[in-house]
Amino acid sequence: MAQEQLLLGLCDGELDPRKYRSSFLTNKVGGEPDWPPAISRRSPRCAVCSAPLAHVVQVYCPLQGSPYHRNLHMFACCQPGCSGLPGSWTVLRSQCVEATNQSPPSQVVIPSATDWCESADVWGIEGEKCSSGCGGREELQEQAGDLQTEVSATVCQMDASSSLQQLSLVESKDLPVFRPFFISVVEESELCGEDDKLEHAQVLLREYERREGKGVGGLEESSDDGEKYEKTKARHGDAVFSRFMKTISVCPQQILRYCRHRKPLFISKPPSNMCQVVPVCSSCGEPRTFELQLMPALVSLLLRKDSSLENELEFGTVLVFTCTKSCWTAGSGCPVEEFCFVQSDPDEQLFK
Repeated sequence: MAQEQLLLGLCDGELDPRKYRSSFLTNKVGGEPDWPPAISRRSPRCAVCSAPLAHVVQVYCPLQGSPYHRNLHMFACCQPGCSGLPGSWTVLRSQCVEATNQSPPSQVVIPSATDWCESADVWGIEGEKCSSGCGGREELQEQAGDLQTEVSATVCQMDASSSLQQLSLVESKDLPVFRPFFISVVEESELCGEDDKLEHAQVLLREYERREGKGVGGLEESSDDGEKYEKTKARHGDAVFSRFMKTISVCPQQILRYCRHRKPLFISKPPSNMCQVVPVCSSCGEPRTFELQLMPALVSLLLRKDSSLENELEFGTVLVFTCTKSCWTAGSGCPVEEFCFVQSDPDEQLFK
């Protein structure tokens, strides 16, 4: 089986709601979540302090062979002391049936668990080949609009009762909202060759050594199951962190990495029992698989709309694991909660 395609999410400019109307087909940072039709609007709360969670990222990520549109929404707690704690992050998966001439199955649907990227050029944008940056936000909005017009009224328009239900759900005044930004997509393999990656990594490490006043040694490469890894002991004594830095050096501004079924990129050594840490799907009991992760560059984009305060979220990376089968009960209006694993930044000043 061919290795799955790895996509990087990049900030593509601010999403001005006065000029652009986002939908569940839009990939974005912040703002309010856009739920698919027939999905109940949700405002999750922190399991640690019970404060309302802020919407962090929305990703449109349908799977190949599935009859459903598919979204992941990530939320986090902005309260001091909660960042990084279990329960302070929540990821919700929601699905709605695509426009077809066939009726959706009446029971739980378990589509083939293959990479959706094989059937969609970019997250939610079909029919055109993605360039290295997927165009500007005007092009991105136009493409998303074209796709949305292809979806039938039964999918893209909510009925009157659903609209009234949403209007009746007045958002709490204390609900934090981050400034919204478009996310564009680029294939990591298209950015540069392996030689360029290594040279860029060396430059990054030299700059790190100069700033920290300590050397971390040169980059040595070896092979393990076809993967290259960093053997040098970094300042933290953590080869995992060195490998993380080397890997993202090809595109330091990446805010998201997506590749379903691929191994995650840890920023620090994961628990030895990671397989047991990630629980099975609470809906169908199937194992979960890695799907995407948020990256350190995202932190600086998470600015509150209602204040000029410093960033209230700090993290190194946030890993998202979802149901291997992406199970869904046809007609369901409730999102399925998936699993987040948060790793703090071992040197948070490094990315500022």
